Amino acid sequence: MKKSLRLGIIGLGSIGLTYARKIVAGNVPGCELAGLCNRSGSGAEEFPEISFFRDSGELIRSGSVDAVVIATPHFSHPSIGAEALAAGLHVLIEKPLAVSKSACEQLLAAHRGQVFAAMFNQRTDPRYLAIRRMIREGEIGTVRRINWIITDWFRTDAYYNSGSWRATWKGEGGGLIVNQLPHNLDLLQWIFGMPSSVRASCRFGHHHAIEVEDEVSAFFDYPDGASAVIVSSTGESPGTNRLEVAGDLGKLVLEGDSLTFHRNAVSIREFSRTSEEGFAKPPCSVEVIEFPDRGGDQHVAILRNFTAAVLHGELLIAPAAEGIHSVELGNAMLLSSIKDMTVRLPINEQDFDNCLNALIENH
Repeated sequence: MKKSLRLGIIGLGSIGLTYARKIVAGNVPGCELAGLCNRSGSGAEEFPEISFFRDSGELIRSGSVDAVVIATPHFSHPSIGAEALAAGLHVLIEKPLAVSKSACEQLLAAHRGQVFAAMFNQRTDPRYLAIRRMIREGEIGTVRRINWIITDWFRTDAYYNSGSWRATWKGEGGGLIVNQLPHNLDLLQWIFGMPSSVRASCRFGHHHAIEVEDEVSAFFDYPDGASAVIVSSTGESPGTNRLEVAGDLGKLVLEGDSLTFHRNAVSIREFSRTSEEGFAKPPCSVEVIEFPDRGGDQHVAILRNFTAAVLHGELLIAPAAEGIHSVELGNAMLLSSIKDMTVRLPINEQDFDNCLNALIENH
C-alpha cells in the first residue's frame, strides 16, 4: 500500500488552481501535488517547486504521478481521460464526464480497473444525503411528483467572456445544461433514478449575448408514474433553489438550510379510498430539519474520498461510470428542445451527435 498519492492536475483554470492550493495546504491527507499541466503556461509561477507540463500526454507519461485530476474544457475530457486510463493512472474527472453520451461510453470503455471518479461534489451535501436516505427508506412513501427550481446559478457577462471556449457549441458543447446543471441532474438520478422520457424547452442567449442555452424548463416522466419538473437559469438574481418532493406519505421541501417534512399520518391513497368526506385531508405533522453546516468544502471531500479509494480501497462517492446518466439527461433535454419533441430514454445517441454537430457547424 502506498503511503501517499502523487497527483497531477491537468487544466489550471479557476477550479484546477483551487484544487492545487487545497492539496498544497494539506487539506487532502495522503495526497501530494506532484505535477501540473496547462497549455498556456499560466499557473506555473504559483507552484515553482512542482513539475510543470504544457502537454497533458507528457505529464501522463512522465512517471511522476499516480493519478490525475482532469479540469480542462469539456470536449477534451474523454481523450485525456482515456489516455490517462490507458497509461494505468487513476483518474478524477470534472463534470461533465463528456459532452455526449456516446463520448462517455468511449471513455468508460477505456477503464481497466483503476480508481475512476467524477467530481460530483454535491453528493456530499448533508441536505441531499438526508433526502436520498428518506426516499430509500420509504419515509414519504411512493414518490409522485418532483419540482426543482434552480435559478441560483446566476452568471455575469464577465463569466462568459472569461474564456473563448465558454458558451459556444464548438468550445463547450452547450451552456447551462453542460456547465451548471450536471450537478442537479446527477442528484436527480442519484436520488430518484432515471426517467423514461424528457420534454424540454431551452432558451438560447436569452439573458446573455451567447449562442448556447442560459435557461431551460424540462418535464420528466418516470416508469412508475412519477413526474418531475426542473426550471433553471443563469440569468436570474436573486435566484431560488427549492426542491419539493411529494409522496404518498407526505411532502419534502428543501430550501436554503432547512428541510421541511410534512408527514401524513396515513397514506393519501388509503385516506382517499376510505374517507367519507369529500373535502377531508389526512392528519399531517410538520418536522423541520436544519443544516447550519453543509459539510464545508465539498470538492475537498471528493478529493479526500478519491485519495482514500486509491490508498485504502474506500468506496467512491461518485464513480465515473455513474456520470453517464447526467450527460444522457442533458442530451435528452437539448435534443427535445431543438427537435420540439418528447425524447424517450435511452436516447438515440446518433440523433444527438448529429444535432450537436449541426449546431457547431452553423455557429
